[in-house]
Amino acid sequence: FTIAVLGFVLASAAVGLAPTPEVLIAARVVQGLFGGMIGPQVSGFIQSVFPAGERGRAFGRLGLTVGAGTALGPVVAGLLIAAGGEDVGWRLVFFINVPIGIAAVLLARRWVPPDAPAAAAAGRLDLLGAALLGAGLFGILFPIVESGQAGGAPALLLLVPAAIVLAGFIRHEARLTRADAAPLLDLRLFRVRSFVTGVVFAVVFFCSNTGIPLVLALYYQDGLGFSALQSALGVTAYAVGTVFGAPLAGRFISRVGRPLLLVAVGVFTLVTVLLGVVVHAAPDETDPAAVILRLCLPLLVLGIAGGSIVTPNQTLTLAEVDPVRGGVAGGVVQTAQRVGSSIGQTVLGTAFVLVLTGVPRAAGPGSPAADPGAFSAALTVALAVSVVFSGAALVLSAIEVRRNRSR
Repeated sequence: FTIAVLGFVLASAAVGLAPTPEVLIAARVVQGLFGGMIGPQVSGFIQSVFPAGERGRAFGRLGLTVGAGTALGPVVAGLLIAAGGEDVGWRLVFFINVPIGIAAVLLARRWVPPDAPAAAAAGRLDLLGAALLGAGLFGILFPIVESGQAGGAPALLLLVPAAIVLAGFIRHEARLTRADAAPLLDLRLFRVRSFVTGVVFAVVFFCSNTGIPLVLALYYQDGLGFSALQSALGVTAYAVGTVFGAPLAGRFISRVGRPLLLVAVGVFTLVTVLLGVVVHAAPDETDPAAVILRLCLPLLVLGIAGGSIVTPNQTLTLAEVDPVRGGVAGGVVQTAQRVGSSIGQTVLGTAFVLVLTGVPRAAGPGSPAADPGAFSAALTVALAVSVVFSGAALVLSAIEVRRNRSR
């Protein structure tokens, strides 16, 4: 955990100091690599330290922390950009990770007990598995992004080698699993039915929820001419909702189980539809205060529902996993969430952009686009795509609840 946080801190500093776009992109890749190492460590720690009856509450408090960071992050970033200006402000957004990361390392050394790594995994990294998975996902996502561009059809040919690469990834992971050689994806975990259900659910639901803040930001800034700070305030209600939803659901998930997820996903889907209706009702409204206030309540409820889904699903997914494999299992869940996020943000973002083909964007903060109604229509379409994904998650939850009741 300490190595991951320190790596994230150094990479953040490198991003802030980047002299060229190429250096910036490379540093962001390294930052993402170390950032991806942090989440599984936290999940594995909770899985190994807390007894089964207390994990729901522990994961709920983790969700509260993540929600609070999600709520504060965009606002703080907007303030830093406003204070530093276009040239320096974005660099400050990355520099602020340095003192926060150092504080996290000091607190971890004080409060987190040392834990020796498992013998089989010591000193080994499945770099080939990571490369195969990354290449396969790129081969799937890149054609989606390019599909709306002129001459983008040939990119669809990448889907064939992407499927071959992902098949190679599964074969490689199966070989490492049999050899107990620290695979990136330990296939033995998929013998646990509740784990499989939770991982599939995580992919599908994250296709739905993580793209919403992205398309909202595009709607605010490119369509309505919001500043970075105004755009951040426009999604704060959603993040604040997760702060309330995660710990609340964490208290009851161990007793209620998947029926709680079924209700929460149903609410999430319904409120996403309602959000689209609210946007469509006043398509030409561009006043920041009026827009933010109008969307505040549905976004708050949407966040509460989302917070009541993500953390409880993680609790249920890891409930029957051997605590010894808690870190690996947590890593698989985190990977499933990241895969779903990548797919969802790509698909929702592409749907949003395709609707706006040929439509001019806002000139800048305070200068809305000439046709804000077109951006409202684009947001409505993207939300409809989100509903398709959350509806699929709803069906998965209903099937699992019915299965459990028939036992």
